[in-house]
Amino acid sequence: MDEQRETLQRIVSTLANKNDEIHNFIDMLNHTIKNVQVNSSNAISELDEEFDGLYSILDEMKGSMTNTIQQEEARKIQALQDQLSQCSNALESSEELLELAAQSLDIKDPVEFLKAARQIKDRVTMASAFRISLKPKVSDSMTHLMVDFALERRMLQAVKFLPVPKAPEIDLAACLVADNCITVSWRMPEEDSRIDHFVLEYRKTNFDGLPRVKDEQRWELIDYIKATEYTLSGLKFDTKYMNLRVQACNKAVAGEYSDPVTLETKAFVFSLDSTSSHLNLKVEDTYVEWDPTGGKGQEKIKGKENKSSGQNPLLKSNRRSGAPSPKRTSISTRSSARGSRDHFTGESYTVLGDTAVESGQHYWEVRAQKDCKSYSVGVTYRNLGKFDQLGKTNSSWCIHINNWLQTTFSAKHNNKTKTLDIPVPDRIGVYCDFDGGQLAFYNANSKELLHTFRTKFTQPLLPGFMIWCGGLTVSTGLQVPSAVKTLQKSENGLSGSTSSLNHIA
Repeated sequence: MDEQRETLQRIVSTLANKNDEIHNFIDMLNHTIKNVQVNSSNAISELDEEFDGLYSILDEMKGSMTNTIQQEEARKIQALQDQLSQCSNALESSEELLELAAQSLDIKDPVEFLKAARQIKDRVTMASAFRISLKPKVSDSMTHLMVDFALERRMLQAVKFLPVPKAPEIDLAACLVADNCITVSWRMPEEDSRIDHFVLEYRKTNFDGLPRVKDEQRWELIDYIKATEYTLSGLKFDTKYMNLRVQACNKAVAGEYSDPVTLETKAFVFSLDSTSSHLNLKVEDTYVEWDPTGGKGQEKIKGKENKSSGQNPLLKSNRRSGAPSPKRTSISTRSSARGSRDHFTGESYTVLGDTAVESGQHYWEVRAQKDCKSYSVGVTYRNLGKFDQLGKTNSSWCIHINNWLQTTFSAKHNNKTKTLDIPVPDRIGVYCDFDGGQLAFYNANSKELLHTFRTKFTQPLLPGFMIWCGGLTVSTGLQVPSAVKTLQKSENGLSGSTSSLNHIA
């Protein structure tokens, strides 16, 4: 009966997941239909604009060429009219001279006749009729302004929709997720010399498989990529996955998107828990600052530290078997648990993270303000008492920096201290290998190892921070850096090279 019930529950879970996938696919289909309608309308509008622009150019060219013909007509007519006027004047002068010569033939007196003949001869010599050209200055032909649009007509008849680049294909095997960077590689299904550049789009998601339409973040865009590979760097991995897609573009049009791929982006993400932090601490999501005025209203408590404070009811683990990543306690569980936890008080200026490390390897970083007088960075079990300080109990591990009067740098656990004779970095990396029983601190800039605790962790760990006179900024959503992984492998290969403090549980 129980076995059948368990089998039926698995079937129900499988059907529910399949129904969720189908619902998501239906949403995607409806979204695609709307996009087809909108994009078709946009394409028609752009087509109208292109043809209107073409019509406008043709009308402008027609007007310009008509004006050229009219100007040529006016020039020729003016030239011919000028020539006509000259000929008319020459003819009039010639006719007058002809009439005078005819009259001179009737003169009887020899002296008068010779005189008249000489005058007529002189006037004929100077007559314009003998000096004008009797050939038109311009021809009546206008063939030099004729057009032949046969070629252009063939070109217009050959106008088609632009060739759209094919969708690229993302090479999933060549993609790499490391050091909070994602390298994406793709190729074209066939050679296309007209490709000008590529566009890469990505977005964060908590869903595996096909991208969803609803409840998703918007796509981020990287444009004008000339190569077929691109690396997204400086990412914060605060979701489980990343969707990616690529499209190819020529100089005129963008092609279809590639089939999207989903890459896993595992990282440890937590916030600072202000509900139980010391009242002298101002706590934001990933920033804590010491505030000397914050605790004036709290009730003063006298006496020694409460040795039984570790017995207070605390957060319970909701670990699932085989889970490789830390668990963020559910809202309801977290609220009730925090409600039962007192604020840190006394000289325990402490704030904890709100997410426990229960398995796997994780990494986060801390940066202190330059004028910070004293602070500690480490991890603790959930039973840290409200008067307890990091590193002074057998359930907490930390490194401590004291800049009061002179700088001291030390590792602390179970109220034992080991001085670290190395410079204090401005950014500290914390590496926690829960299953391997290692807590290591690094110079986050140079990845130099500062100190390593080795033990067997028996309870979930919470990131812990103690601050006095200054502020701390915490960076989460980080993968374990490759350099740290390499150094850890090297460290694990050495035996007897660590101090006794490392081995204290």
